[in-house]
Amino acid sequence: MPARSPLSTTTGAARPAAPPAGAGFCAIDFGTSNSAIAVPGPQGAMDLVALEDGAPTMPTAVFYLAEGPDLVQLPRLYGRAALAAYVEGSEGRLMRSMKSVLGSSLMDQHTDIGAGRSVAFADVIASYLRHLRRLAEAQAGQPLTRVVMGRPVYFVDGDAQRDAQAQAALEAAARAVGFEEVRFQYEPIAAALHYEAGVEVEQRVLVADIGGGTSDFSLLRVGPHRRERLDRRDDVLANHGVHIAGTDFDRRLELGAILPLLGFGALGPARGGLPPREVPSKVYFDLATWHLINTVYRPQRLLELRAMKGDYADPAQHRRLMKVLTDHLGHDLAGRAEQAKIAVAGGGEVGLDLGLVEPGLQARLSDHQAAALLEDDLARIVAAARETVAQAGVPPGSVDALYFTGGSTGLKGLTDALAAAFPAARPVHGERLASVAAGLGLYARRCFGA
Repeated sequence: MPARSPLSTTTGAARPAAPPAGAGFCAIDFGTSNSAIAVPGPQGAMDLVALEDGAPTMPTAVFYLAEGPDLVQLPRLYGRAALAAYVEGSEGRLMRSMKSVLGSSLMDQHTDIGAGRSVAFADVIASYLRHLRRLAEAQAGQPLTRVVMGRPVYFVDGDAQRDAQAQAALEAAARAVGFEEVRFQYEPIAAALHYEAGVEVEQRVLVADIGGGTSDFSLLRVGPHRRERLDRRDDVLANHGVHIAGTDFDRRLELGAILPLLGFGALGPARGGLPPREVPSKVYFDLATWHLINTVYRPQRLLELRAMKGDYADPAQHRRLMKVLTDHLGHDLAGRAEQAKIAVAGGGEVGLDLGLVEPGLQARLSDHQAAALLEDDLARIVAAARETVAQAGVPPGSVDALYFTGGSTGLKGLTDALAAAFPAARPVHGERLASVAAGLGLYARRCFGA
C-alpha cells in the first residue's frame, strides 16, 4: 500500500503569522464532480453555504466564454450556469474534473479557451476556489482567511512524490485566493465524522463514497478516544476504488432503454444474400457520453450520419436519430436517462416521454431491467469494496458499519449489493451530496473554533 502524503499546513515556505483568533474560517469539499463549503453558523454549528438556487452543492465546472465583450478579462461562468452554457452550444471552453489535474504535469501548462486566449490549469482551479470563497464570505458576513480542505487518501496512486505535489498545488491555489492558513483532512474521515459522534466503542467503518465518476472505499477506525484527534492518518486502514459510478450508470441505461429506439443495436437490411449487419454504433456511444455529445453535432459528422440512411432496415430509427442530432437533443436524452435511474432506484417502473423526438414515442425502464443493465458495473464496485477490506487484512465479517455517501448511493440496487457483501456491517446512510463538506466543517471547528 503506497505511503500516504502528510496532512501538512505548508508547502515548505516559512509559515505566515497566525491570524487573530477571531478570523473567519471555512471548510471546502473541492470535489471531482461537485463541490460544497461550510461556514460557522449563528448557533455555533457549521452551516453549508447555499451555492446555487439554494442548493448546498455546485458542479465543479468553469465555462470560459469566447464571445461577447471584454474577452481579455476572461469572462466565465461557474457550476450549473457553466454546464448550461456548454449544453446550449455557447462559444467557449468548459473545464470539468479539474481535481484530476492535480499532481500531473498539466498543472504547469496552459490550455486554449478560445478567441486566441489560453489559461493555466492552476489558474482555473484558483478561479473556482475564489468563486466559492466569495459565496461563503457573503453568507458568513466576514472575511474567511483559514480553511480546511478535503483531499482523497491518494490524489495519485502509487506515487508518493506526485501525491504530495498534488496537495501542494491545491494548497497553493487556496493561498492564491486569500486563504492564509490551509489545513487538510482525508475525505473519508470527514464523511465518517458525523457517524463517529454517536459511536461509544471503537469500530471499523467502511466508507463507500460513490459519486459521478468514481467509487471510492476507505476502511476507517473510529471511536470515542479517536474523535478529538486532529491527525487521523493512522485511522485510514485501507483505501481502494474504481472509475465506475453514476455517469457510467446513466450511460448504460441510456444505451439499454432509450437509444435502441434510435437504432442502437438494430440490424440493417440484408444485401447480396448476406445476413444483415448491425448498424454502426459509435454515434450512440458518443450520444451517451456527456462530454462527447456536442461532437456529434458537427456539420461533417451530420453529413456522414445522414448518408447512412440506407444502413437502417427501419427508416424510423434513422429519422429519430437525425432528429436528435439536428435539434441538439443529446443532453436532454442523457438527462432523461439520469431521471429514470433515480425514479426506479427504489423499485418499480417508469415511462420516459420522448415526444420531443417523435410524437407519442415513449421508452420504459423497470427496476429489474436497470439491475440487469448495471449488473457488471455493480459487480466491479462490490469487488473494489471487498479488495479494500482485504488490503487491510480484515475479515469481511469484522466490518462494523457500512457508511454510504455520494450521489449514486441513492441507487438501492447498489447499496443492497454492498450490504450483502458485508452482512455483519450496519448500513448507515449519510447526506448523499454533502457528507464530506459537513464533516470537514466539524473538523474545521475543532482546528479553528477556539
